[in-house]
Amino acid sequence: MDLLSTDRTMMKEIQSMDYEEVKELYLNPVVRKYLGGPREEDCLDALFEGMQTSDVNALYLVVREKGTNHFIGFVSLDPYHDGDNIELSYQFLPVWWGKGYGSEVVEEVVDYAFSELKLHKITAETQMANVYSCRLLEKTGMKLDKTLVRFGETQCLYSLSRSDRR
Repeated sequence: MDLLSTDRTMMKEIQSMDYEEVKELYLNPVVRKYLGGPREEDCLDALFEGMQTSDVNALYLVVREKGTNHFIGFVSLDPYHDGDNIELSYQFLPVWWGKGYGSEVVEEVVDYAFSELKLHKITAETQMANVYSCRLLEKTGMKLDKTLVRFGETQCLYSLSRSDRR
């Protein structure tokens, strides 16, 4: 059963059968350009296991195209490293970029976070150099709170509060 859907996508909680496709994201240098680069393959089992056994404060969703069931990517809500906020993250395969799927999916997940999960605030962090991700977050109504240097790069920290949701 789908947890969430949009006009063109369906989203389900991540399952073991999704491993190979999710692994493709983590090994892809283009996808990972602003995410610290491709991950080492030998650490992916533990990462994937963590996604499947996460606590109630986290949600990992695989995104597929309706009709074809083609893998688009995944989106997550999980605790931000500051321990105070929930972070929205996403990774999509490049073939799906620039076609509106990202904003469609992120909008739906943000709506779900506020209406069903009753979150009060969502954060997202992306490299300033990742202008397309910055635009996507701004398109969904997120506001730039601050910039900081982490992982040797300037990061943009965005947030959106339920009370500010359009």
